[in-house]
Amino acid sequence: MNMQALMQQAQKMQKDIMKKKDEIDKKEFEGKSELVKVIFTGDKKLKSVEITGDIENDDKEIIQDMVVIAVNDAISKIDKETENALGGYGSQFGGLF
Repeated sequence: MNMQALMQQAQKMQKDIMKKKDEIDKKEFEGKSELVKVIFTGDKKLKSVEITGDIENDDKEIIQDMVVIAVNDAISKIDKETENALGGYGSQFGGLF
């Protein structure tokens, strides 16, 4: 394979990676715990937090714990989607993705 063909292949791969990453960035991911629901975009930006249960002010620690659980749930879903979409490319770039 000559150098020009190799460069063309690398440029195509880069475009494919960017396209898939853009698609993931535009998607929304929902994370849930017992009392909290969060929505993130694929670029891991928190879009909304919703308390889904009846909570009194005394239960602040519980709310905080539930938010952490829900946020981590959404982030793990984003990471899984990214790995599924870009996993084959990631190994070629030393785990960059």
